[in-house]
Amino acid sequence: MQIGVVFPQSEIGADPGAVRAYGRRVEELGFRHVLAYDHVVGADPAVHQGWSGPYDVHTTFHEPMVMFGYLAALTSLELVTGIIILPQRQAVLAAKQAAEVDLLTGGRFRMGVGLGWNHVEYEALGADFGTRGKRIEEQVALMRKLWCEQTVTFEGEHHRVSAAGLAPLPVQRPIPVWFGAQSPPAYRRAGRLADGWFPQMSPGPELDQAKAMVEEAATQAGRDPSGLGMEGRAGWTGDAEALADLAGRWREAGATHLSINTMGAGLGPVEGHLEALEEAAAALGLGRG
Repeated sequence: MQIGVVFPQSEIGADPGAVRAYGRRVEELGFRHVLAYDHVVGADPAVHQGWSGPYDVHTTFHEPMVMFGYLAALTSLELVTGIIILPQRQAVLAAKQAAEVDLLTGGRFRMGVGLGWNHVEYEALGADFGTRGKRIEEQVALMRKLWCEQTVTFEGEHHRVSAAGLAPLPVQRPIPVWFGAQSPPAYRRAGRLADGWFPQMSPGPELDQAKAMVEEAATQAGRDPSGLGMEGRAGWTGDAEALADLAGRWREAGATHLSINTMGAGLGPVEGHLEALEEAAAALGLGRG
C-alpha cells in the first residue's frame, strides 16, 4: 500500500516557500505522493445567504495543475488530484494540462476527477451544474484519446474535436484516471470507467457495500475488478498509534493507496503539519530500509 499525504490547501497559505518546504520534507519523510483538492473560486457567504459549504471566498486554494508544475521541479513524488472537478473545466484544456504535468513529473501523475458540489463555482466557470454527471463520462473518453493518439476526431453530445491533437503527448498513455465516489451512481461509474477510486468513508460495512458496487459494475463492463486501485484517507488526530491502526485496516480492506490528511487538525502553518507528518511517518514505518 503506497502512503502519501493530502496537501493542506486551506492552511498552507499563499507563501510559495511553504509549498516548497512541504513538498521537499514529505518526500524526505518517505511519503510517496501528494494529493491536492481543487476549488477555483469560493462563494461569499455574506451574499449567498445560508451558505453551508466547507469552503468559501476566504479559503485558500492553490490551483493543482499549476502547483504541480512547481512541485515537479522540486520533488520526485507522485502528484495526484483528489479531485479535479472535471465538468466545470474545458475537457481538451484539462487534457493538455494533465499531459504537461505527466511529462514534467516523468510519468508520476494520477488524475483524480469528480463532479463537485458547488453550484456557485460552476456558474462562475460558465459550466452547467445539472449535466455534470453525463459530461464527465464523455470528458474522460475524450481525454484518453487525446493522451494516446496524435490526431483525434471525436463527436460527442458535448464535445467535438476535428482532426486535432496534443503535442507533446504524456509519458503515460493514457494517464491513470481515478474517480471520487460517494453515491451508488458514482460507484457504478467508477467501476465502469475508472483506473481507481477514492472512497469517502472509513473501512467497515459501508465501505464493503460501496466496494461491492464498484466491483460489480466493473465485472458487468467486462473489466477485471482486481485491477482497480482504491485510495483511503486517514485524518490526523494527534494519536500516532490510532493512525497506524487505521492504516492497517485500510490495508486489510484492499486499499492500494492511503493519504494522511492533516487539514482541520488545528496545526497552524506549514511547520505544524510537517511535525505531525514526521510523527505519522515514524508510526507507519516509512523511510526504513
